[in-house]
Amino acid sequence: MTNTEILKKLFLAFAKDDKEEFYRLAEEYIEREKKKKHNIVAKELKEALYASKFSNKSIIGRSYKNSIPIPRDTEKGFPLVEIKEYDIDWDSLILPEKTLQLLKQIVKEFRDADILATYNLKPKNKILFCGEPGTGKTYSAQTISSVLHIPLIYVRFDSIISSYLGETAANLRKVFDFIESGTWVVLFDEVDIIGKNRDDHYEHGEIKRVVNNFLQMLDTFEGNSIIIAATNHQHILDPAIWRRFDEIVYFDLPSENERLKLLELYLKSIKKNKIDLAQYAKKTEGFSPSDIRMTCIEAIKYTILNDSDQLTTSELDYALSRFIERINIRNRGGNA
Repeated sequence: MTNTEILKKLFLAFAKDDKEEFYRLAEEYIEREKKKKHNIVAKELKEALYASKFSNKSIIGRSYKNSIPIPRDTEKGFPLVEIKEYDIDWDSLILPEKTLQLLKQIVKEFRDADILATYNLKPKNKILFCGEPGTGKTYSAQTISSVLHIPLIYVRFDSIISSYLGETAANLRKVFDFIESGTWVVLFDEVDIIGKNRDDHYEHGEIKRVVNNFLQMLDTFEGNSIIIAATNHQHILDPAIWRRFDEIVYFDLPSENERLKLLELYLKSIKKNKIDLAQYAKKTEGFSPSDIRMTCIEAIKYTILNDSDQLTTSELDYALSRFIERINIRNRGGNA
């Protein structure tokens, strides 16, 4: 079909309220623009398409899955990626201002790629997230996906690492081929699984070859996506990994002021009876955002199940003591 024919059918699909046909034709038109190397136009059209009020998540999900098959592990048939979408904004992301500005700059560069291109510059699109567990790395990737109106691809490393080591590199190749076919925010979580130092004498030779393959695929990636690799163990990453990323974002444990904001955020759904949250911000020193969230959820559940509609210091103290006990058990296990 010519572009004119596609547009005519696109308008007819809209008039008939045939959403699946509308998205199929819109994707076909965008793909034609990509083949003409009109990458910026294609990206803007896709952003506009999925930012529209006409879209809904079920149609978007089916549109992607129908047009591009999800890559699967040859050995077991497991999907190697998951496609997810989120409806969150910057306000729910409580991070140090410096970290938040780094993330917003990544989004701004991606949105203004056409402006950068006029100066022969490219946006940062290979980002390394590192830091303590539960400090907001995954949630930040979800937020970037949401504010850009681009689906998040979550790469399943448990499926990529095949029992037949020779298949692992092939699985990686399938993932990169898939993400190059569209515009996504791609999250390689726990990248240290395959990004370990190649000089580690305890690692199998095949794994070292997989590391090399991963580095080569990062180098040659030419897609219109943002690749985010996340790790809780940056100290074991191969030195060559660091050079492949345009930006490195470190996620630290929250400050006292940030812990207070997190407590206010996670407890806003329940009435509170004379609770000084500032004191609990002090008591939760060393807690990650994930730790604080779990503590707040425990306090809310404990309140509800005791037939109360107001949170008091008693319930919050109980939840805090339970979480501290959990941390102590975890630490004893680590020393066993």
